[in-house]
Amino acid sequence: MTTKQRYERTRAELDEVCRSCGRDPGEVVLVAVSKTVGPEDVALAVQGGATDFGENRPDQLMLKADQFTTQNWHFIGNIQSRRIRDIVGRASLVHSLFEERHARKISEIAAEHGIVQDVLLEVNVSGEESKSGLSPDKVKRMLETCAELPNIRVRGLMTMAPQGDAQVARQTFAGLRALRDELAADLPAERAALFTELSMGMSEDWREAVAEGATIVRIGRAIFSSTFE
Repeated sequence: MTTKQRYERTRAELDEVCRSCGRDPGEVVLVAVSKTVGPEDVALAVQGGATDFGENRPDQLMLKADQFTTQNWHFIGNIQSRRIRDIVGRASLVHSLFEERHARKISEIAAEHGIVQDVLLEVNVSGEESKSGLSPDKVKRMLETCAELPNIRVRGLMTMAPQGDAQVARQTFAGLRALRDELAADLPAERAALFTELSMGMSEDWREAVAEGATIVRIGRAIFSSTFE
């Protein structure tokens, strides 16, 4: 099976799962996580209909985003202050913001570009020490900080679930959805209308994420690795 075929298969299954949950497939963006492959595999996924790709390293984001300029590029890796300039403007959405200093620098560089950078706040819903992100009780304060920065726009939340237990994953995703809804209820109407995204679910657990309201799923191996067939 080729990369093109694996992307088509994954998108078709995603659409089917959405419908089985009573959701419109158009509500869920499939981000093809291309961090382990080169531009040739990105091109094959594009042939299969891929419009959104995810990278976790600035060098790879720069290489591929500058080559595939009509696709949407998502930055999903850890943010390093010295590499923010390489990310802002290339990434249509930054999924992994959780430090105030990074928010300020993103807004500053976005202002230089004359843009507003869309971001998600990364939340450590499960509380695992190995995972980065804000604790749920710190997200409101971070939202308030970002609201004071004119060139950054928080579009929603992102999380990663513990691996190996579908029920725990689903509880994690339900927790993120509940947190988004709680926070949105306290936002001004204009900001609440934009604070809608839930980036959650990867190759092993995206089905549980969709059932709990994911609007973005991040899938790599199921698309780009033949060992996942």
